[in-house]
Amino acid sequence: MKKVLTVLLITYFISLISSARAEYVMPYPSYMPGNTMYRVSRIVDRLKFYWSWGNIAKIKYHLGLSDKYLVEAKTLMEYNQYLLGVDALNRSNKEFSALPGYIQKATQEYGDVSSFRKTISEAAAVHDSVLQKLETEVPAQFTWTPEKSAATPLSLHEDIEQARAIRQEVLAAVNQ
Repeated sequence: MKKVLTVLLITYFISLISSARAEYVMPYPSYMPGNTMYRVSRIVDRLKFYWSWGNIAKIKYHLGLSDKYLVEAKTLMEYNQYLLGVDALNRSNKEFSALPGYIQKATQEYGDVSSFRKTISEAAAVHDSVLQKLETEVPAQFTWTPEKSAATPLSLHEDIEQARAIRQEVLAAVNQ
C-alpha cells in the first residue's frame, strides 16, 4: 500500500511540474542613454535585423526589441527622463507594429504558427499591464525644458494610450 501511495504522489508531483508554465517575462533593462555602450547597443540591434533570416526569426527579433524598448521607456520614465522615455516608447511601438506582417508571411510559409500568436498575445497582455502601471505613475502633461534648447511639451498619457491602442490593434491583426 505504501508503494502505491508513493508512486501516486510521485506521479502527482511530476504532473504538477510538467504542467507548470512560466508566464511571459520582460527582459532586464539593457544599456540606457548616457552609457557609452548605448549607441553600440543600438547599432547591434539594427545589425541583428540582417542576421535574422526568415519570418519566424523576424517575429522573435521585433518582439524582443519591442520588449527591450518598452523596459527602457519604463525605466527612463520612472527616473523622470520623459523625453527619452517617449522616444523609447515610440521605438517599442514601431517594433510591435511590425509583427502582423511577419505573422501573416509565416502563416503562408509554415501554416500553423499558433504558438507565435499565443506568445504575441501574452506579450501584448504584459505590455498592457506595464503601460497601465506606468500611466498611473507619470503626469498627464509634462514640459521638458533643457538648459540650452526650446521647451518640448509632452502628452505622456496620450502617448501611453496610443501605445496601448497599438498593442490592441496588433493583437487583433495577429489573431485574425
